Amino acid sequence: MREEQKEGLDDIYTSFFYKSENLRNFSNAIGILYKFLYMLVVNEDIEQRRKKILNIIQADFPFEWRPFKKIAEIVGLEEEEVIDFVKEHFEKRIIRQICAIFDTRSLGYKSMLVAAKVKKEKEDFAASVINQHPGVSHNYRRNHEFNLWFTIAVPPNSKIGLEKTVKILEKISGADEMIMLPTIKLYKIGVVLDMTGEEDPGGEEKYKYYTEQERKANGVSPEEIPAILALQENIFPEKEPFARIIEKHNFSFEELKSWYEKFRAEGKIRRYAAILYHKRAGFKYNVMAVWEVSGPDEYVDSIGMKFASVRSVSHCYRRPTYPSWPYSIFTMIHARDEQEANYVIRKMSEETGIKNYAGLVSTKEYKKVRLRYFTPDWEEWEEKYRSEI
Repeated sequence: MREEQKEGLDDIYTSFFYKSENLRNFSNAIGILYKFLYMLVVNEDIEQRRKKILNIIQADFPFEWRPFKKIAEIVGLEEEEVIDFVKEHFEKRIIRQICAIFDTRSLGYKSMLVAAKVKKEKEDFAASVINQHPGVSHNYRRNHEFNLWFTIAVPPNSKIGLEKTVKILEKISGADEMIMLPTIKLYKIGVVLDMTGEEDPGGEEKYKYYTEQERKANGVSPEEIPAILALQENIFPEKEPFARIIEKHNFSFEELKSWYEKFRAEGKIRRYAAILYHKRAGFKYNVMAVWEVSGPDEYVDSIGMKFASVRSVSHCYRRPTYPSWPYSIFTMIHARDEQEANYVIRKMSEETGIKNYAGLVSTKEYKKVRLRYFTPDWEEWEEKYRSEI
């Protein structure tokens, strides 16, 4: 073979070798990319399943001996994965508590929203005085002339009563004015934050929510109080989370479940569910949108029910109006940011034709707790302030 032919063959071999090597490298790169994309899809799918756990436990936590096993079956994960996920979100203070959510009125309690007009320099003092009442569960400063907003309840055996209690608070807090805003009609109550990001915040609610139809002011018998005390206890993320409660309160699980089902049927319990810390869960912008709606009851109710069907609306009520307060429909909106909240409010206005409304944003949280029923601190407060009537 001539020298130039040999060199030509060497060149062909070398070229083929490098092309093959490049092909192998390319093939390996494609394989790595495929594995990466596969893991990305799998991880994204698992992450969405985990987020669905938060939606499920907010909407209706399974009242079963091993509830996390049931949730695992729904989302397609292992029971331990669900328990670990819930435990992690308790530790991160994203989940506030998991317990029965009672309807205050159905237990015989009387409650209302109160708006107070307080001089700016007295806001903190007034809030601290108001917060001392055990029936005050929420208290916020909002960006309005009526700058302190709180919810208050009194038990069925209150010796002072709700209206006189508010008058006492007006006096001892130094407020210039308080207006009482009891519920005339409940259109919706139930906070279920969409943690998946798959739902239109201005779209229609997919979960069943509690309305006026379920409410019954039946009161409570002495025999029911031990079960109420047990069911308002927080459960912890473990395989048998009700074991601690039944041991502490001397029930069998079957007995406790029977009480739960009875209270649920009677409207005393709205649902058994997880309550989240809204801001830590990503819903950092909350606004109370109030609407000037007047006319026949049927018309006002139709607007109220339309607002209640909006996914981002967690609370919707009809309340009384005053010369200084023309807004009759109250909606609480939970959004990820101001832009999302404005989108929801704008859509609600466009779909109903209601143009006169206001958005009250909380600028300071003074108190936010779950109301504890049938505890002795109510009587202690009334005994202390009875002379102020």
